[in-house]
Amino acid sequence: MTGLQPQGVYVHVPFCAKRCHYCDFSVAHTGQPPIDTYLKALKVDLLQWFDGCDEGFRVPINTLFVGGGTPSLLGVEGMTSLIELLQTRFEWDPATVEFTAEANPNSLSLELATDWRRLGVNRLSLGVQSFQDEVLTWLGRLHSAEEAVNAIGVCRDAGFERINIDLIFGLPTNVRRNWTEDLNRAIDLGTTHLSAYGLTAEPRTPLGRWVDLGRVRMPGDDRYAEEYLEASETLTLAGLQHYEVSNFAQEGEESRHNWLYWDGSDYLGLGPSAHSYLAGERVWNVFRWDRYRETAASDESLREGQEFLDRDQRRLERIWLDLRTIRGLDARGMIGAEAHAQVESWRAAGWVEKNERLRLTPAGWLRLDELATEVAGWQDQLAVD
Repeated sequence: MTGLQPQGVYVHVPFCAKRCHYCDFSVAHTGQPPIDTYLKALKVDLLQWFDGCDEGFRVPINTLFVGGGTPSLLGVEGMTSLIELLQTRFEWDPATVEFTAEANPNSLSLELATDWRRLGVNRLSLGVQSFQDEVLTWLGRLHSAEEAVNAIGVCRDAGFERINIDLIFGLPTNVRRNWTEDLNRAIDLGTTHLSAYGLTAEPRTPLGRWVDLGRVRMPGDDRYAEEYLEASETLTLAGLQHYEVSNFAQEGEESRHNWLYWDGSDYLGLGPSAHSYLAGERVWNVFRWDRYRETAASDESLREGQEFLDRDQRRLERIWLDLRTIRGLDARGMIGAEAHAQVESWRAAGWVEKNERLRLTPAGWLRLDELATEVAGWQDQLAVD
C-alpha cells in the first residue's frame, strides 16, 4: 500500500432495517446492526490493505464517502468509532475534505444530523426516491412523503449546506406516479444536488422475480426516455446543471467524490462489496455481509476478485467515462473523414453538442453504450488506414 495514493475512500455500511423490493446492493436487513462486529471486520479489511506498512503510516485523502445500506443506522457512536478507525490509516483536512454520508429519512433525526456535523460530515445524501406515499409503499421504503420533506429540513437545521436527494424514475406502468410532481417538489424544496436513477429489475431482487412471473410490467424504452428527458429539462430550467448521466447540481455543488470514479482517479473501497481502483487495477471485496464477517474473523483475504484492463479495455472505459459527463471527450486525432460525417449525423439527431470536445446531450446519454462503442471503433479504423 505504501506506493499507492488513493484520493478518496468509500466505506460500505451493509445494514438496513428492511430491504427495498428493487435493491441489489450488499445489504443485511436487521433490527439492530452489529456495529462492533462490523468495525472489527472493517479493521481487518484496513489492515490487509496496509499490510507491511509502518504503524504510523497514513495516506492523505480528499474525499470520504460512507454509503450503504443505511449508514444512519450507525448512530453517533458508530460513526465516531468508524472515523477513529479510518484515522489510523488516513488523514484529511476538515476544512477542505468532502465527507459524505448517506441516510434514510426515517432514521435521520436532528440530534443525529447535528452530531454527525460535529464529527466532520459536511455532505448528506438522502434516499428520498419519491415524495408520494403510494410510490414509497410500492418501492418498499420505510419512510413517508412527509418524513422525506422533514428530513431535508432536519439536514438544514443541523447546519448542512450540501445535501443530495435521490429520486427514482421509470417505474412500472401499474404504479400511479406523477414524475412531474416529484421533480417540482424537489425544486420547491431548494434542492442543490439531485441524483435521478432509472429503476431496473435485477434478477436476485423481489422486483426481478415479479417481472419474471408477469406480475409487474416494466415501462418501455419510450416512457423511460420521456421521464429522463423531462428530468433533464425541468431541473436545468431550475438552475441545476445536468453534469453527469444521472446527476444534477447547482454550480459548485457537484459531488467531488463521484468525480474520482469518472475521471479515473485512484480510490479505495472498504466493507462488503466495496470496489477499489488503484494504479490501473480494479479490486473488489467479498459481497455478502455474512461471508465478509466470517472471512475477516478467519483473517483470510477479503478480496474476492481483481482485474487489469488491457489496452483496448482501458481505452473503451476511458471513452465511456468521458462521454458520461458534461466535460465530454477530447476526440482530436480520433476523428477521420468517416467519423466526422458520423458526428455530424449525431448532431443533427440531437445526440451531441457543437463543442470543441465531443459532448453528449441528454438524448445522447440515453445511447451512451452504443455511442461509446462506435467512438472506440474510430481509432481502430484510423489504425487500419
